[in-house]
Amino acid sequence: MNAMPQRGLIARISVPEIKDRLGIGRQAVYAMLEQRIIPAVRLGRRWIITRYAYEQWERTCGMRSALDLKGRHEVSVVN
Repeated sequence: MNAMPQRGLIARISVPEIKDRLGIGRQAVYAMLEQRIIPAVRLGRRWIITRYAYEQWERTCGMRSALDLKGRHEVSVVN
């Protein structure tokens, strides 16, 4: 896959790439998506995760803002 976004297309990041970057399992990533911890949009059965939104989230350690201390989340994975 081309790393450079084509004109008119938004660069996305995949669940396997997030899994590898965070060092967690695939189910944990899906749990974080369902719990709206990772910024994404659900379209039917698919998750659309823009690279820009994910990297912003990653840079801020998942915090919404420095003053919003209630924005911290814990992940719960249900099998």
